[in-house]
This record gives sequence, C-alpha cells and structure tokens, in this order.
Amino acid sequence: MSAPAVIAVVGAGSYGTALAIQVARQGREVRLWGRNADAMTQMAEARVNERYMPGCPLPETLQPVPTLQAALDGVEAVIVAVPSHALRETCADVAKHLKAPVPVACAAKGLEPDSRKLPLDVIAEVLGADWPLAVISGPTFAREIGQGMPSAVSIGARDLATGELFADALHGAGFRAYTTDDIVGVQIGGAVKNVLAIGVGIADGLNLGANTRAALITRGLVEMSRLGEALGARSETLMGLSGMGDLVLTCTDDQSRNRRFGLALARGESVDAAMEAIGQVVEGYRVTREVRELALELGIEMPITEQVYQVLYQDVAPVAAVLSLSSRPQRAETE
Repeated sequence: MSAPAVIAVVGAGSYGTALAIQVARQGREVRLWGRNADAMTQMAEARVNERYMPGCPLPETLQPVPTLQAALDGVEAVIVAVPSHALRETCADVAKHLKAPVPVACAAKGLEPDSRKLPLDVIAEVLGADWPLAVISGPTFAREIGQGMPSAVSIGARDLATGELFADALHGAGFRAYTTDDIVGVQIGGAVKNVLAIGVGIADGLNLGANTRAALITRGLVEMSRLGEALGARSETLMGLSGMGDLVLTCTDDQSRNRRFGLALARGESVDAAMEAIGQVVEGYRVTREVRELALELGIEMPITEQVYQVLYQDVAPVAAVLSLSSRPQRAETE
C-alpha cells in the first residue's frame, strides 16, 4: 500500500489540527475540516487555529476547508479526530462522500456511550468490516505536536500495510510512529487513562502528595491491564506508549483536561462548572461510566475507576472517595 499524497483530517479541534500539521510537515497535501464552516474559513485566512492551537502556524500544504465534501473529494486516506461520542455520526457523514474504501485512521480515545464499543468497532459498523482501518494513540499533547516537539505514538491496525501507511504519513521531524496489530490494547489504553487521570487530579487537588500520585498511577495501570487483557489485549501493548506512556503523561501534566477536571473537583467545583471552565470535551467524564459498566459486565475489579465514578455520578465527596480506596483490605500486590 503506497503512501498517500492527499490526506483529509476530519475534526479541527486541538488534536485533529496537530495531526494535520504533523502530516503536512512531511510534504503531503492535507485538508482539514471542522463542523464550523466560518471558523474553517477564518483559519484558512489566518493560517492558524486561534481557538485550539494558537502559536502553531499551519504549513503551506495544509488547507482548512469549509465543507466535508471538499475535504474528502479524491483523498487517499482519512484521519478522524473527533470525541468518541461523536464518532458514529461523523463516520456516517464521511461515508456519504467516499466513493471507494480508502484507509481510515481513528484518533478518538474512549468508548461509545451506552454501547461501550471501541472506536474501531464503531467505524467498522458504519463503513463496513472490510474497510482498511487503524487507530492512533499515545502520550501526546496536541500543543506540543503543533510546536514540533519530539513525540511518539502507537498506530494499531490488523493489516500491517494500513498501519505502516499512517506511520509513514506521520513519522518524521522528531515525531516517531510505531506500529502494532494489537488494536484492542491501543484503544483500551487510550480510554482508561482518561478515567485514571481524573482520579490522580483529585488526589493532587487534595494535596495528598507524590506517594499517593505514584500509587494511583501504578495501581491504575493494573486496572487498565486487567480490562485490556480480558478483552484480548497484549500486556506489552499496555506497558507501551498507548498504555503506560499515555497514562503517565495524562496523570502528571496540567495540559491534560482530565487531570485539570479532577483538580477542579477537589477544589469543590461541580462537574458542570469544572467542564465549563475547561471549555473543551473532557473525554474521561463520559468514559468513566462506560469503563465502569464494562468492568462490571466482565467481573473485573477496578477500584480506582469505581471511586471516580462515585464522585462523578453519585455525588460522593472526593475526600470520601480517597478514604474508601485507602481503607480497602490488605492483599497481595499481584491479586
């Protein structure tokens, strides 16, 4: 499968814009589309996404376009970078404009609300099971990609050629793209880390110290691994960029919306007030419920996830949630 010369990025938020910039750096023609046509026109004129990526100029080969048809006409590959709750609707719109099965990569990190399906399963249902699909995930903040700072991601695809196609499109200029066929592991890591980052944010907001933060991250990785392996993921994937790597990044840096959300909850802000102050989608809020329900369905113990759920959906005070975790019975670490 030859490297695509023309790629469309669907979703002009921070991460979609960052990926579009990175692909364009490699000299490929990139079309970037978002639902706000006026914003796309302004972006094309200003040559910067002022709302989501200020200070990150768009390369010459990146063209924001006002319509989805203009973005997809004649493209050779597509990257979909929208929140998980909007993925199905967005892909249904994409399908209307694609005349042939071009490779599609998903950059959403989460589970579909209510169905609890992984992003690639959602896309396969919309586009068809035989469509060449990949998933992009890893420890990457959009702003740092946009600024050209060294970064690395995992690209998961059942078909090696599809994974390598998107790796070739992104790899270069300090950005490394690794491939794997463990699509479940890549997707589970990207979903669960958002839940755990809220928990760590709560603990840090309560000034519980570095010991607590390290314990939550480490035991959070155990929860991620339990769920991932129950769904068929490989342990080495969950210990890699899209698992442990993304978990550490999201839990420890205030660029993370999920971490900042947890910090705000610890200060006593309501869920609605905290999300409004952040001003962008906090993926971990929705996915906490889905991960918790999936764990219950599979009979998997995820105590950190459970307490984050209690804070978000059952009005349990953050302090009470932490006390509940710290008072659990003694047990062997490997249990």
